[in-house]
Order: sequence, then structure tokens, then C-alpha cells
Amino acid sequence: MARTLHSVSSKTYQLLQPGKIQENVQKKDIKAGYVVIEPTLASICHADIRYYAGLRKPEALAKKLPMALLHEGIGTIVESNDSEFQFGQRVVIVPNLPNYLLKGNEKEACCNSCRKGNPDNYCEKSSFMGSGYDGIAQHRVVVPSSCAIPIPEHIPDEIAVLSELCTVSYHALHPLKGTLNANSTRIAVFGDGPVGYLTAAMLRFLFGVDYSRLLVFGAIPEKLSHFTFATCQLVHEVDFKKTNGIDVAIDCTGGIFSESAINQAINLLYPGGSLILMGVSEDRVPINTRDILEKGISLYGSSRSSVPDYHAVMEAFENLNYQHALKEIIPDHYTSIYSAHDFQNAMNDASNHKGWKKTILDFKWS
Repeated sequence: MARTLHSVSSKTYQLLQPGKIQENVQKKDIKAGYVVIEPTLASICHADIRYYAGLRKPEALAKKLPMALLHEGIGTIVESNDSEFQFGQRVVIVPNLPNYLLKGNEKEACCNSCRKGNPDNYCEKSSFMGSGYDGIAQHRVVVPSSCAIPIPEHIPDEIAVLSELCTVSYHALHPLKGTLNANSTRIAVFGDGPVGYLTAAMLRFLFGVDYSRLLVFGAIPEKLSHFTFATCQLVHEVDFKKTNGIDVAIDCTGGIFSESAINQAINLLYPGGSLILMGVSEDRVPINTRDILEKGISLYGSSRSSVPDYHAVMEAFENLNYQHALKEIIPDHYTSIYSAHDFQNAMNDASNHKGWKKTILDFKWS
């Protein structure tokens, strides 16, 4: 059990109920091997909007609230009990907190998944920021030091703040690295939103999938116009039963669009192909299991990541062409947050005006 050294007060913007955010002061214990981070930039995820707008099921809201939102963000070290981190150092905040780190135990003593050596994002007892555990919308984030990833000097904040989203794509794609690198492999991404864009960009710039092998299916021409490094098609113009096949399909749609996207992917996949599910849906999604069985399609899902994924992504950010592609999704202006009222207004705006680019929050703590 990690020893508590002292505590710190954290000004926290908590979601009390859908549509209502209030500033509270929370006391956070600082344990041996922990760091204290002051968030500087964060981006709003659709998961945050689902909580804020009350789009989660009532039982989920009752279980998770009240809590501070946000799980995509960066900050600076303001206190460290780890010699590897210095005051003022920029870091990415890892929102997935495996229970063995929080308790200061060995991984093998944590849960069945941890004992099997699975990645930390599958820890059965883990906590996740902004999902029943206070997120980044607070002025002091206290985490085990391994959940703070140093940002190299030449990686700008606007790129680093996209780390969490990029690690989710990396975690989903990396198990198929050998297949993705093969020149004969054709890959299709379903979804023209931020998750689809960041996944397609990673395929191009980290895994080296060129224009001719990378397909993106979307519904809105204006969104698809950003995917300049891929072959793009509008879903309503495609006969998926007659189109040339693919080896790997990735569903990045989620919600009400998952059913059509997944079944279109099943139609396209060659026998022995792989289907990766990344889109999150509140309800169960009917899919064509007959063709999955007949084609021998492998299917797996991924929506979170763990610390090693962040180190891989930070290395990938060294690629200036990759940085250039990522800047497409960054807004021209950030939203300054001075108070809980500002944060509530930002959440209202993000909920009511869902643009293609990310909403980036610039915290101004006093």
C-alpha cells in the first residue's frame, strides 16, 4: 500500500447532474511516487458530451455522478515525489488508472486480467478519469508518476493534447502491425469524424499505409475533404456487395451508425479478414454473424489505451508530416476557461454545435 505523504486542495469543476456544473474543492491525497499536475489544455470527447447532455442511461449517470469531466489533456508538474519529474515539466495525463497503481500493489495481486499480464486498460478494477472518477477539469490532478508522460521539447502543446485519442487508435491497430505493413493489405476506415480521421492518419503516417491501400468511407463530403492522404468514398454511393474487398476494416462511427458501418464492413471483408470496433454505442448493435462465421472474420474491440501506447505515440509525433495532418483537426481558437461557468458554457456549446474539429479548452487557473 502506497504511503500517503500529505494532501492538496483541488478546485474541481464537477458535473452534478446533466447540464449542471459546480465548482467544489476536493482534498487529494499525495502518495509516495505520485505527481501533482496543473492541467493546461484539454479537449472535449463525445463521451464527455454524453454525460453532460444526459445521453447515458439513468443508472449509469446515478452511478458515475458527481464527477469532474475530461480525460484528454496535458499539464505541467507542480509537485513531484519522483526524481524523474521536475517542477514545470510538461506532461500528458494518462486517464486510465489501474487499481494496482492506485493501491501501491504488485500487478499480479490486482485482478485476473492483471495476473494474466494483459495491458493495464483491461484491469478489472481500474478507474478512468471522467467516468466515475474525477477527470481533468480540476486545477490539481494527482496521479502515480507512471501516468504522467513527459512531452519532448519539440512537440507542441497542440499536438500533445491529442495524445489520448491517438493512443486509442494505436492500441487498436498495433496488434495487426504485420498485416498493416504488408503491401498487399487493403484497409478501410468507416467514419469521417475525429476518431476516423486520427485512426486513418495513424495508418498513413505511423504504419505506412499509402493512399492506394487506405480507404475511408464517410457520409459528409466536407469532412472527407480533410482525408487528403486516403482514398475516400461516400457511403451512400457505394454498393458494398460489389465493391473490391478489403483485408482489415475499422469501425470508427459509433452510436446509431454502427449497425450499418459494421455490416458494410462485413460485406467488404475478404475471408480471414479482421474487423476492429472502435465506435462506442449505448445500445446493442445487430450484426451479420452468418457472414462472420462463413468468412472466418476475426473481430475485436478497443476503446482505451495504456502507458506503453503513449510512449509509442510520442515517438510517432516526431514525424512532421504526421504533425501537419493532426493540425487539421485543431481549431483556430481555443476556449479559455476561467471558472465553472465558463466550463459549463463550453460544454453547452460543444453539445449543441458538434463541429468536425476538436474543442480545445485552455485552463486559466487563478
